[in-house]
Amino acid sequence: MKPKIWLSSPHMSGNEQSYIKEAFESNWVAPLGPNVNGFESDLQNYLNENVHVAALASGTSALHLSLILLGVDNGDEVICQSKTFSASANPIAYQGATPVFVDSETDTWNMCPIQLEIAIKDRIAKGKKPKAIVAVHLYGMPYKVEEINKIASKYKIPVVEDSAESLGSHYRNQNCGTFGDFSILSFNGNKIITTSGGGAIVTKTLEHKEKAVFLATQARDNAPHYQHSHIGYNYRMSNIVAGIGRGQMTVLDSHVAKRRSNHEFYVNAFKHIDKITFLQEPEGYFSNRWLTCILLDSESTKEGLRLALEKENIESRPLWKPMHQQPIFKDAPKYLNGVSDDLFKRGLCLPSGSNLTDVELDRVTSSINTYFASC
Repeated sequence: MKPKIWLSSPHMSGNEQSYIKEAFESNWVAPLGPNVNGFESDLQNYLNENVHVAALASGTSALHLSLILLGVDNGDEVICQSKTFSASANPIAYQGATPVFVDSETDTWNMCPIQLEIAIKDRIAKGKKPKAIVAVHLYGMPYKVEEINKIASKYKIPVVEDSAESLGSHYRNQNCGTFGDFSILSFNGNKIITTSGGGAIVTKTLEHKEKAVFLATQARDNAPHYQHSHIGYNYRMSNIVAGIGRGQMTVLDSHVAKRRSNHEFYVNAFKHIDKITFLQEPEGYFSNRWLTCILLDSESTKEGLRLALEKENIESRPLWKPMHQQPIFKDAPKYLNGVSDDLFKRGLCLPSGSNLTDVELDRVTSSINTYFASC
């Protein structure tokens, strides 16, 4: 069998081992230490908007803490982009709140400002003003920041910016991860940089960062004994994992450059195939192109191509299934325009890792060209 070509596999820099070795030699094998502090500082410097960062166990835990800090509680409603991974919506349910799903627009595939305002007005009319808005930069493409944030400000609803897929992306020269009242990052194994697992919460104030760290370390009160006045969580990143992150930060920009190069390679390779289209960058947008996604002319073409690639031991994946289609959320309120349903039917993610070789890229494009030649 031919070697596997993965959708988005981890890509080490070679610098990670030195930070991990230092942690072992100094016995900082705990959910605190120099690497945790250093990784947070590296991220703050990179984001460069006077933000504060707390390194956590996952992007999901960061989103959960964001909702807690915003006071989301049992019986509340939180607006969430429907076209996203389930981790954007699950923490809403952790709090006993109800997700209200809003559809996408075609320019960025992210939350539609028109549908957002329709949803807000309708929920208010029903006596349920949403407590927060979870807006996602899907596949590294920034959402319509000005429009979404303007609507959020108009109705005085805070925004949790889900930047799990968009570290290294920016909108009008401002980094994604700095636009929300709270923002979250993910360092899962398939992300632009990885710590194997892990994430971070980005806050506007030091007070909110410190509160997040307090909650993430079991909410232990300041006492000589173990005393707890709040429910806490085991959400802090370990010093070992943070060491991987510090090594990864040294190659973040090169990883972004390589993924953008992969995207351009595919665009040029398939410009002769009318059945394939790509998501374009609107003016002022800069996507890290975490995953290169294509739209096919039909659902049958998409599935046929996916199976053809699978036969060649090449991983591809349909675009995220919208949350309003998920069985667990079938009864949740939803405000739809058909865009995310169509994207799910026709969209496919291609291998996009920053460690893809020229030989692997040629294998992918050759397999796709062969499939369309036989159609």
